[in-house]
Amino acid sequence: IVIIIIAILAAVVVPKFTQSSTKSKEASLRSNLKLVRNAVELFRADCGSYPKVLADLAATAAPANGKDAAGADAPITAADWKGPYLESTPVDPTNNTAFTYSVASPTVGKVTSSNAAYAAW
Repeated sequence: IVIIIIAILAAVVVPKFTQSSTKSKEASLRSNLKLVRNAVELFRADCGSYPKVLADLAATAAPANGKDAAGADAPITAADWKGPYLESTPVDPTNNTAFTYSVASPTVGKVTSSNAAYAAW
């Protein structure tokens, strides 16, 4: 009887922990996306162009080029750059890979999850 009670409790508790892990990763994803998107916009506001790659947000010196709204290379003036904009570039917590970053028109500067299930976030 004790074993049956423990099995029933385990059957109820284990799915709750699985869901809490997923919810935790989703909350972290939302936070990381907001952080990276804000850093991209600060970079654009300071430099007049988008970063060429997300790693430029954590660079310790001004990159030579960024991307304009059409996706073409745009020079960056070192005096305009106020970085680094992030301490380090975070990864997508749902699959531990880099975020997807668009440098092609019309979505230049768009940061999305690399996990297809969350790509619309």
